[in-house]
Amino acid sequence: MDADEVRQRWETLSGEYSPDYYAYYGPNETSELLSETLESAVGVEGSVLELGCSAGRHLAHLHDEGYRNLSGLDINEDSFDVMAEEYPELEAEGTFYVDSIANCLGDFEDDAFDAVYSVETLQHVHPDDEWVFEEIARVAEKLVVTVENEGGGKERNGDRTDGERAADDGSDNPSVNYVSGEMPLYYRNWHGIFTGLGLTEVRTVGLDRDTFRAFRPA
Repeated sequence: MDADEVRQRWETLSGEYSPDYYAYYGPNETSELLSETLESAVGVEGSVLELGCSAGRHLAHLHDEGYRNLSGLDINEDSFDVMAEEYPELEAEGTFYVDSIANCLGDFEDDAFDAVYSVETLQHVHPDDEWVFEEIARVAEKLVVTVENEGGGKERNGDRTDGERAADDGSDNPSVNYVSGEMPLYYRNWHGIFTGLGLTEVRTVGLDRDTFRAFRPA
């Protein structure tokens, strides 16, 4: 499956892992960790971008906590229809982009946002699009947060993963697993990737299936 096919599948995804699916479950432990980490790094006045925001459950939690300069990016247009139904204040007050990460990030200026974060989104970036990781570091002035499955734990459906934990050599040759048998999930060493781009990891929290990592410019 090439990079275009991966993007097309997420663009039209329905059912499990769709915007409706995540809106149903709402904010969670990750949402709370994000709010806590963002508050200490950029404050509630900071500008925040979520990559792969879906229906906005994490952004909605931030909005409830007093954050107002919120932006979200998602390739699936249905995300924002669901957001308007489930989180109407967020949808009305935030800034949102219907696009892929690869197409959109290049349009932003350096340090366009105080913080950029991703929750189980960068793990689906095709190896041909790994250049976007440098773009993330470029547009985030104060903080980058990744919350991704790095392998060796539980998959989204609770089953054990088949792929190996990401190697310590950055993004080269990531192991791959498949969500629901068809959507590729790449296990990467996010510490190696972003420290290799000049950032310093300042917080690490192990979650049930993901690892929460916060990075700041060195």
